[in-house]
Amino acid sequence: MRNGADGAGTAGAGGPGRPGGPGAAAWTPPSAVEQALLEAKSRLDWSAYLDVLAATELYHAAPRGYLDANPGTVTFTPTWRPEIQAYCVAVFTAGLLPAPAPDPVFFRHSLGWFARAWAPADPPWLAVNPGTPCEAYFYAGPGYRGHWEQHHDRGPGGSSPHTLRTLWIGGPRTGRVAHGLACGALLCVHNGSFWNAMGWHGQGYPDERQRLRQAWGLTSRETWLEYQEDLLRAEMSSPVWEFALRVRRALARDFGGHVDVGQWRRAVEHVMRERTATITLTPEGVTRTEGPTEEETDAHVEGLKRLVGRITRYESRFRADGLLPEGGFVTSVASWDYGRASKMARWGLGARYCTLEEAENAVVRAGRAAAEDYRSWEEFSVGYVLGRCLHFDDEEFGSWYQDMLTAHRVLTTEPDSPWLTIPFR
Repeated sequence: MRNGADGAGTAGAGGPGRPGGPGAAAWTPPSAVEQALLEAKSRLDWSAYLDVLAATELYHAAPRGYLDANPGTVTFTPTWRPEIQAYCVAVFTAGLLPAPAPDPVFFRHSLGWFARAWAPADPPWLAVNPGTPCEAYFYAGPGYRGHWEQHHDRGPGGSSPHTLRTLWIGGPRTGRVAHGLACGALLCVHNGSFWNAMGWHGQGYPDERQRLRQAWGLTSRETWLEYQEDLLRAEMSSPVWEFALRVRRALARDFGGHVDVGQWRRAVEHVMRERTATITLTPEGVTRTEGPTEEETDAHVEGLKRLVGRITRYESRFRADGLLPEGGFVTSVASWDYGRASKMARWGLGARYCTLEEAENAVVRAGRAAAEDYRSWEEFSVGYVLGRCLHFDDEEFGSWYQDMLTAHRVLTTEPDSPWLTIPFR
């Protein structure tokens, strides 16, 4: 049993790794990480191999029941490897993980964490990607683990943020599922995770559950189903934002495009005041029921006018930064929900609140809804960014905005970006 606290990792000093292996020449690595491991192994450059491990995440299988019963701890499960006739602690890089199953699950840590967490009673070997052409075995004696930590101390520790990562094998790159996955690509680039990983393990089972608990208050399959459906229907974000944008869309349609701020403010006030009384159909006939008081209506109107100001100031910054073209405006913030729906499907799978089939269906629905409401990836992106900023940023133009601006630029410029290789419609 070990403390489950996260630790940055990297390593040094190799043990005997086996170059080549059956089928190595014809093998296609699933991602750039496994490609780099294979290249280092082919040169017998174990220092370079460990440098690669130091800059990525390592996953180890564990019984789900144990992790559920012992939160905050992890356990090493010994694996017998005939290649070296010994028991090992087997770890895998993200591209070589199997599809999520109910049991076992995986926890994720760095190479440095494994070096520090190793106990005298643990197996004497670390097996990296065993059974694959990029496999290697490292002796786990204290001195050798010290070399692992040296790599950690000089390395970046974990995947770099703001990076477009693609699964070359094992993840869709075309078709409906890929389109739905690409709707969540802003967050994937921001977090440095594979944009097209449908078989999601993410931060590992314990941390995926913690993510949903801390950020969403989500602790059960039932709640996941509810939140997933709300996101897919664009009912999670504030309806007030969408109301204001819908009024402007109507004005733009009726008056040929440009809508000045004063015209927009007057229109939201007019529509809002028209709604202060409602018509209700009852068994006794049609009756008119009173809506909000005049004071409440005045407060709502003033709030909407302030919102119009916030949106126009964000749009001005978006134009300056290239998120919007000159004269362009945001049509809807529904994409903030659709993008999060694409990710929620995978988070739910990583936390085992849903099956792979359920997650895939949700991802496809997210892509379909996005294509109905938007015309391009750029239009989708700016709606997502505005929704995120209205919720989190408070016109500070801080990391809530800057992180998405960086991710947007990556996705709209890198040649292998799904936003450049997958048609939006």
